[in-house]
Amino acid sequence: MSAAAVLRRTADRIERGTPAHRDRAVDGLRALALLAVPTGHWLLGGFTLDRDGGLHNASPLSAFAALAPASWVLQMLGIFFLVGGYASVQSYHRREGSAGAWLRGRFARLGRPVLGVTAVWALAAPVLYAAGVPEATLRTAATLVIQPLWFVGVYLVVTALTPYCVRAARRLGGWAAAPLLASVALVDFLRYGPFAGSVPSWLAVLNILPGWLFAYQLGVSWGERRIGRRGAWLLLAGGGVLFAVLLVVFHYPASMVGVPGAERTNSHPPSLLVLALAAAQSGAAVLLRDRLARLLARPALWAPVVVVNLCAMTILCWHQTAMLAAAVPGSFLGEVAGLTTAPDSPAWIAARLLWLPVFAVLLLCIARYARRFEEPWTGATAVRRTAAGLLAAGFAVFALGLA
Repeated sequence: MSAAAVLRRTADRIERGTPAHRDRAVDGLRALALLAVPTGHWLLGGFTLDRDGGLHNASPLSAFAALAPASWVLQMLGIFFLVGGYASVQSYHRREGSAGAWLRGRFARLGRPVLGVTAVWALAAPVLYAAGVPEATLRTAATLVIQPLWFVGVYLVVTALTPYCVRAARRLGGWAAAPLLASVALVDFLRYGPFAGSVPSWLAVLNILPGWLFAYQLGVSWGERRIGRRGAWLLLAGGGVLFAVLLVVFHYPASMVGVPGAERTNSHPPSLLVLALAAAQSGAAVLLRDRLARLLARPALWAPVVVVNLCAMTILCWHQTAMLAAAVPGSFLGEVAGLTTAPDSPAWIAARLLWLPVFAVLLLCIARYARRFEEPWTGATAVRRTAAGLLAAGFAVFALGLA
């Protein structure tokens, strides 16, 4: 049987097994947002090599400011939180037990893969060090592995707020997200306005929860059928105008991701520019929903969406490991174009594009084994769970530079 026939049969089997209640457009949007995470990190993240062969983080955005618009496309966390809110409210209404039991189930699904990747790295780090990998490389690797996992912590918090988001959506509709926008705007004004010199730096932390809850609340309101096409157009146009004004008039940094050495960043914690982009993306998503659903009615297009969604946490937790699986061995060879050379030339960009398929293949190989962390740990004893927790905590301490 040919490969094409195997793929066709697989797609047909997935099509037959798809429950009637699945919202294909929402799953498609989630898959798109998920794939943007590794693509963005692989394309906009690089390394430099020190004299001892150690790897250090670098970014092509430091040398090529013109690449900043690429981050507008690849920064799709707004879409991820939007569909997360939509899916959560649907799941919340379908639950058979209490709200607490529903939340515990959600927490377990998100927590198992995080515990798995950090525990594995806690075991792998001393082995790699004994094999001759420099400590600088291990610290860089730990930072990269832990970096995307902040998202899981924030997502757990906003998920816990789902019942309150539902009440707000039923009462205010799409406008339930407006106070969150206003809160971030106020903090940004204090941080960057005329009183910036007298404002403590920790004030920025106040933007973390409302900044990411904004798109989640929009998703809950969408799931409650309180955002229609008129509201979607308002989000798209209003978000687009606000985005342009913040860039041109108030001189917000153009990059949606952090740039090494930059004085300001939009992403950690989220600035008002992140919310403007999320609003525009959310409006576009609502407007394109029906068209996307019709497109994904085709089994050949629906099958990869299902596969990506089934491996969502594996992709999020292990994509940096896939890049490191190429970069760490490459560091022993010296400067490898697009891999361990400084990301400061057009040649690096061209070479890095050639490395992307390699990273993708490595991620597929890793996912074959790491996918099991997403499944319930029914065979794990209390001792093994405790050991995994201690290993994960130890790795987090190392990654955060506390040891």
